[in-house]
Amino acid sequence: MPTRNLSPIPILTYHQIAQAQPKGAAYRSLSVAPADFSKQMQWLSRLGFQGLSMTALLPYLQGDRVGKVFGITFDDGYLNNLVNAAPVMQRLGFSSTCYVVSQRLGKSNIWDLETGIAQTPLMDAPQLRQWQAMGQEVGAHSRTHARLLKLDSHSAREEIAGSKSDLESLLGMAVNHFCYPYGEYGTEHVAMALESGYQTSTTTQRSRCLAGEAFLQLPRVPVVRRTTRPGLWFKLATVYEDRRRK
Repeated sequence: MPTRNLSPIPILTYHQIAQAQPKGAAYRSLSVAPADFSKQMQWLSRLGFQGLSMTALLPYLQGDRVGKVFGITFDDGYLNNLVNAAPVMQRLGFSSTCYVVSQRLGKSNIWDLETGIAQTPLMDAPQLRQWQAMGQEVGAHSRTHARLLKLDSHSAREEIAGSKSDLESLLGMAVNHFCYPYGEYGTEHVAMALESGYQTSTTTQRSRCLAGEAFLQLPRVPVVRRTTRPGLWFKLATVYEDRRRK
């Protein structure tokens, strides 16, 4: 069903909430310093915004509720999200969705080895439960962070549907939201997400969520190391990100 939100709704994308690796390190921009994250969330709260998980955001995307809201998502399931981000959000009454790689819990981001990104611990099962106990949500990000476009249909379905079943068995509750690894997907993967029972799927397409967005191909707004608070407001409140849509 297309969304009916009357005003654009941004869904923020974070990866690691940690100090960046030294200069020259691969993709160091994907690490937002804990102090910067805290200041961003506090500032948005003072401006009257409410940060929400995908489940809490859904009524706004559907047009059933209106308000000054934005989504908060974290990709991959890093332990530093629990340590450095969850307490900030809990204190402010914000919720978020962390998309985790279901067969890499308690390990590291080994899918990044070929790109030279530093290995960082991922949350294990008890830590995921702690994340939930702090008012945060778990979403699925495939079983192994595979490139779906390089897989046959059977393997892709295992990655998409299997991550949902893995996490639901582990956590004892529904996992209704998915994020395509690397932002790569085809129409067949959207169909698989629908068949698997996901309510939403997010992408790396840049834009706020505009009226008429497909729930299983939602765009997001990236937040990186150099994103300032005024820059973040610009991303949320203007057409800046919408114009970067490809």
